[in-house]
Amino acid sequence: MAELLWEPSEERIKNSNMYRFMNFVNDRCGTHYSDYDALYHWSIENIPDFWAALWDFVEVKASSPYECVVDDLSKMPGAQWFCGAKLNFAENLLRFRDDSPAIIFRGEGGESTRITYRQLYQEVARTAKSLSDIGVRPQDRVVGFMPNIPQTIVAMLAAASMGAIWSSCSPDFGINGVLDRFGQIKPKVLFTADGYAFNGKQFDSLQRISHILKDIPTVEKVVVVPYINENPDIRAIPNSVFYEEFKSVESNPDIRFSQLPFSHPLYIMYSSGTTGLPKCMVQSAGGILLHHLKELILHTDLKKEDTIFYFTTCGWMMWNWLVSSLAVGATVVLYDGHPFYPHAGALWEMAQEERISIFGTSAGYIAALQKFNERPGEKYDLSALKAVLSTGSPLSIEGFKFIYDAVKRDIQLASISGGSDINGCFALGNPMGPVYAGELQCRGLGMKVEAFDENGKPVRNQQAELVCTAAFPSMPIYFWNDPSGEKYHSAYFDVYPNVWRHGDFIEITERGGVIMYGRSDATLNPGGVRIGTAEIYRIIDQFEEIEDSVVVGQDWKNDVRVILFLKMADGFSLSDDLKNKIKQAIRTKASPRHVPKKIICIPDIPYTLNMKKVELAVKKVIHGQPVNNKDALRNPEVLDFYAGIKELEED
Repeated sequence: MAELLWEPSEERIKNSNMYRFMNFVNDRCGTHYSDYDALYHWSIENIPDFWAALWDFVEVKASSPYECVVDDLSKMPGAQWFCGAKLNFAENLLRFRDDSPAIIFRGEGGESTRITYRQLYQEVARTAKSLSDIGVRPQDRVVGFMPNIPQTIVAMLAAASMGAIWSSCSPDFGINGVLDRFGQIKPKVLFTADGYAFNGKQFDSLQRISHILKDIPTVEKVVVVPYINENPDIRAIPNSVFYEEFKSVESNPDIRFSQLPFSHPLYIMYSSGTTGLPKCMVQSAGGILLHHLKELILHTDLKKEDTIFYFTTCGWMMWNWLVSSLAVGATVVLYDGHPFYPHAGALWEMAQEERISIFGTSAGYIAALQKFNERPGEKYDLSALKAVLSTGSPLSIEGFKFIYDAVKRDIQLASISGGSDINGCFALGNPMGPVYAGELQCRGLGMKVEAFDENGKPVRNQQAELVCTAAFPSMPIYFWNDPSGEKYHSAYFDVYPNVWRHGDFIEITERGGVIMYGRSDATLNPGGVRIGTAEIYRIIDQFEEIEDSVVVGQDWKNDVRVILFLKMADGFSLSDDLKNKIKQAIRTKASPRHVPKKIICIPDIPYTLNMKKVELAVKKVIHGQPVNNKDALRNPEVLDFYAGIKELEED
């Protein structure tokens, strides 16, 4: 039986947005729901009614009303939502234009920069005017190779205001990682900073940008934000201009928010790139807006007086999710840098000083706090804190208990899980409900989530495949460069027809909570950041000393560490010098998160009969698990090489 760690008080329940919404539904529908379980089941049994109620409750700004909520709920993919509605995503996020703080930014230096909602509107207006003046039009791609700084939000909102599509990578991505993403979508404008800071060191971005631009000839303008240096040299960057010079000189321009269909494209997000180039998932403005507002307002209990923080980069969907908090009028805290710089309590010191009420992070960060024996609740004033959110990888039972023991006892700990695919969650927090150790509180409203066994039947209290059996608005509208829809279909619907299969193993408990058991495919997940093996393979393949390789994730101390196995080419051996070269190449061309913790020489690499590398089989062997269906392998005997490797038992 899972341990009960926290229950909200009656006062807290009745003051929650979820409670208000439940009563809103009761008044609207003549129902008498009194708890989340009843509300959830109504939401998945009456899906159009739920989303219509949510639309009104969160007060979506739209210039034209919708004619129907959804045209065909049974169609997945392909259901059309809120047909006839016209709206603008940026207009919804910029509905507040007062002098309350919109954004607080901190870098590793520790000093805060504040931007009010009035100032944010003006910055977006001037940037949008300039984008329009250089010919940016609806569905043009505007991209950011940016740190997590306010100008990134400004650029996104400016692009969205005119119906352009936004996509971003964090600046620790290497050249190949950026080209694999932006190279596919052919952007017209690129925003970048001159560099970024991490763990007390400064890194240049402009040299990489000059190389990247050679392979993306569609970029007509590069807007450079001086971040590391006051006056960086941008002469080597073609068609470049400084951000301050790019913005319109007009003092108070109005934003002409393009009124667009609900399904107009807003974001391009990326898959991990496990099996090749990352898939480019296109998501709709209306779908993302409504989905985010549901999760922020109802499940996170975000209110205008709250200050919300999530430790993220611009390459992770949690950035997109966090930014939508502006639609509520809350204060968004951005942090760029190493979470433990200059000391292990840096983020909690910031939480104290900025009076953060909702603190979001990864399970890997929480595990690291445990390792450092950091006890924020004893060092810092966290009286403003009402919720901690964790995602990226499953939070351990020990991690749950640690938060209540070392951070704060009276707090909602919401472990949340979803993905970049939907830019949101399948299971997440419930401010009206209890928290049990190791368990996500609930499935999200309107999300018909089940755990399917190997026969495609829903089960309870056992590990099974996470699926969603009904359509929802934040599903990708299409994949880029996928005119037939084949990539989209094979990504989610090739196992269970007309049912979304997400690729996670879960357990739905008798209480309606969810226990996560990690990815059901071979995606790496160190520190809670999804990493595709193909990105590493493309770098390793450049080394003449290496004949072949396989990379897997090893579960290690409540986290995942990347393990790289190498088959050496004839005449070469795996020296310390070569290991260092490999790590440096991966760090430079991919990112620091891709760097393997262990590099181990192995005699051979397993393949299927149709010559696909068998990462999952290797992962099972190193964890002491049986490998089924060995008949599908071309050389199953090589799996014996991976069993009982002593180096994998060491730090």
